[in-house]
Amino acid sequence: MSPKLFVLFVIFILHGHGSRASDPDPIQDFCIPNPKFGSIKVAHLTILPCKNSSEATTDDFVFSGLKSAGNFSDTGLATIPVNPTVFPGINTLGMSFVRADLRVGAINPPHFHPRATEIAYVVQGSVYSGFVDSSSRVFARVIKQGEVMVFPRGLMHFQMNVGDEPATIFGSFNSQNPGNQKIPSAIFGSGIDVELLEKAFGLSPKQIGTMRRRFDPKTVQ
Repeated sequence: MSPKLFVLFVIFILHGHGSRASDPDPIQDFCIPNPKFGSIKVAHLTILPCKNSSEATTDDFVFSGLKSAGNFSDTGLATIPVNPTVFPGINTLGMSFVRADLRVGAINPPHFHPRATEIAYVVQGSVYSGFVDSSSRVFARVIKQGEVMVFPRGLMHFQMNVGDEPATIFGSFNSQNPGNQKIPSAIFGSGIDVELLEKAFGLSPKQIGTMRRRFDPKTVQ
């Protein structure tokens, strides 16, 4: 199939699934991305053309990159997101996942995934975990090793290690491209007009400047 025909085909498929809440259903057993064709962006999806199924190997369906924590940020959070770019076998299967590690006292700041519901499983540790619904009601509690919490699609949620040892969480999404918008960065690091932020949060220009320098130095005025 030529690249142009492939794009038209993808657009047709997505149009038929425009009202669906999750990724389009697969139309074959699996689709291992073909590196020769690169990727194609259609709406929020990154389409990776398939290689011939006869070229697939068992290695395409095994991922070994979650055995240890990723690189920790200054806030004590380390994440390893897993999507079709690093794990070819999950391409078109409507799923992705992440390993998150939190040092003692560390947080996963308030954020949301616009295109996916998340299920978070605590592998080890004690994590204060919760989300806020559209009526501003918070649902939160400490979940411990072996417990699971669900974060509905598009709702802001958060996590904090409240134990006395490092915590590890495994998160699974019902989209191969869930998106991740961190609330602090979206508000103070995106370049929103300072006057609007002052009025919205009752903060002084100096306080707004402090927040903007913290989340995105490029937006300082």
